[in-house]
Order: sequence, then C-alpha cells, then structure tokens
Amino acid sequence: MNRRTFLLSGAALASMGGLYALKPSNSEALAEDEVFEVTYTPQEWRTLLSPDQYAVLREEATERPFTSELLYEKREGTYNCAGCALPLYASNTKFDSGTGWPSFYESLPDAVGTRRDFKLFIPRTEVHCRRCGGHLGHIFNDGPPPTGLRHCINGIAMVFEAQAA
Repeated sequence: MNRRTFLLSGAALASMGGLYALKPSNSEALAEDEVFEVTYTPQEWRTLLSPDQYAVLREEATERPFTSELLYEKREGTYNCAGCALPLYASNTKFDSGTGWPSFYESLPDAVGTRRDFKLFIPRTEVHCRRCGGHLGHIFNDGPPPTGLRHCINGIAMVFEAQAA
C-alpha cells in the first residue's frame, strides 16, 4: 500500500464516520432499561408532533441555531416538553449563552433525565424529558452560577407557557 492509498483510505473512513455521527439515531430504542410514562408508537408520535418536532424529540436531530422563537422569549413562565407537556424549565433559569439555542442553568426538579452521548465521538451529556423520553439537547459545564451548567435545548422541543398575570 502506498502513501496516497493509505491517506485516501483514512479520509474515506473518517468521512463515513462523520456522516454516521450526523445521522439521527433511532431514539425509539433509547435504552433497553428505560421505560417512560408516556409512550406512543412512531406513527402515533408522527401524528402528534410536527415533522421538525419529531426529528428533534424522537430522532435526536438538532434545530438550526438562532431559528427558535423561544430563544428570544423574555416573559415569565415555564418551558414545557412539546411531546408530553411536562414542565421542564422555569424562565428565571434561562440565560443568553450566545450559542443560538435557549439555555438554562438548571431544570425543574424531576423534569429531565440524562445519559452519555458519543454521537460526535466526544462524550457529551444528552438531556431528555423524563416522562416521554423526548430528546431536548445537551448539558455542558460552561454555564453561569449557581450551577455552572448550560442546558443547551432545542427550542422546537419545548412549548412556552406564560405565567398568569
């Protein structure tokens, strides 16, 4: 094998790995031991959710940055799961991370679950709704006090409920 063949083979292998990493995973089979309170068949989820919501919540896709209206939401209220309406985040924990996705420094108690995600070959913490298992986004350790965490959440995975006046 010459150097050119070796380099081209390596590049092809890396490209295939990159394509695999960007492919949405099948979150209908999240983890064999995880059972959620709210469950539907894939077809039922497709009926309940918009195509974009389905891609994010059920296939772990990511919405484009700076496209969610919730990024700019400033009112007091609660951010609920778009899949099952479970309250996930309080507006007073939201902050502008500059990343293009709604960000929070903590979730509401008993609202979310987490698991390790190696989809991009680097371990990350994936966050999902604890009631329906819907993919929300990821948690990073570069947030503000008091937690130092940044819950980087797809806006399309949530519905905002304004606080009653």
